[in-house]
Amino acid sequence: MTADADQTTPGRRTVLRLAAALGATTAVGLFAVDRFASPDGTPPRAPAAPSPTASPPAGPAPGAVPAAVPDGVAVPGAAGPQAAAGRAAAAGYRLQPMTAYTPPRFRRALPPVRVRPFLQVAPAGRTMVLTFDDGPDPRYTPAILDTLRRHRVRAMFFLCGEMADAHPDLVRRAAAEGHVLGNHSWSHPLIPSLRPSRIRGELGRTSEVVERLTGAAPLWYRAPFGAWNKHSFEIGAELGMEPLAWTVDTLDWTEPGADAIVGRVRAGAAPGVVVLSHDAGGDRSGTVAALDRYLPELLDSGYRLTVPRR
Repeated sequence: MTADADQTTPGRRTVLRLAAALGATTAVGLFAVDRFASPDGTPPRAPAAPSPTASPPAGPAPGAVPAAVPDGVAVPGAAGPQAAAGRAAAAGYRLQPMTAYTPPRFRRALPPVRVRPFLQVAPAGRTMVLTFDDGPDPRYTPAILDTLRRHRVRAMFFLCGEMADAHPDLVRRAAAEGHVLGNHSWSHPLIPSLRPSRIRGELGRTSEVVERLTGAAPLWYRAPFGAWNKHSFEIGAELGMEPLAWTVDTLDWTEPGADAIVGRVRAGAAPGVVVLSHDAGGDRSGTVAALDRYLPELLDSGYRLTVPRR
């Protein structure tokens, strides 16, 4: 063979260049198919044989997002983290919508705008509801919580926002022990005397504090002094709350003594009744003492002290 025969002719060089270009195009095409795999996560079929003129890609294309692998899914043939990583690289990188693995979020439907508050709950058997307003107060609320816990009874606490903000540990304790926290405005004003913007501030600010402290906004509210108006019903519904009043008023806010409070609870006890008491706003020692007496009596009489459900 002569030296001239070793030189590549121009025609042959052209053929080799075309073959190299076709091989590179094939490799890039296969990589692109792997990146844009089907949305159901099924990897594309591997080619029968790689092109001899193309080198395997060193890594993912810039900006590509790796596909998530659900926890607990076994990878056949994997022998450790390095093997798993190798298989993940072989499976390629897929561009997925950012919400592909995000569960749908559902918002609770807003309650209807009421024209009057609930006065009692549906009497499912011999059920009653105990409620306490104006707190929390470190002088009386802990003793009330202790009595309820001792008898394994849940109650409702309608909180004033300024008191909740001042005593966050009591708010967290009441929530942790399973009691329902309601909204009793921020500063206990006479609601009908306020402009709608002030009503919104009183209720909204209180709901924000309760949600910040417990992770959940109140679903119930009660107007101070039981004084409701059209705007309070509308704003309460916008904030996702139902209005709850009461059936039996213990009049403990007049500080009548434990005997009088116990007598009023005994006289008013009935299925579906909502009892109003206070754990703040004055001397509530009579309320604390009365609860320790009438609560076991109600339980022994077959009443189930519960809370309403939304």
